[in-house]
Amino acid sequence: LHCSTYFCNPYCAWQKGTNENTNGLLRECYPKGMDLSLVDEDELKHNLELMNNRPRKCLGYKTPNEVMNETDSHTSCCT
Repeated sequence: LHCSTYFCNPYCAWQKGTNENTNGLLRECYPKGMDLSLVDEDELKHNLELMNNRPRKCLGYKTPNEVMNETDSHTSCCT
């Protein structure tokens, strides 16, 4: 894929801001300690769609879906 990879040190939450932020967004839908095996698949898809259509500062206030669609369209025209 020709992309950089970064591995965080264990127990260093400040090194993985986007991951921690996404976990916080997930916790808005599912409280900590909840048995996620009880979550309905349609509900999960709905919540994932909400998260993937939420603008992110780290993406220049674009949504993850917008960034992925840009990447997909760029990749398909260049292959």
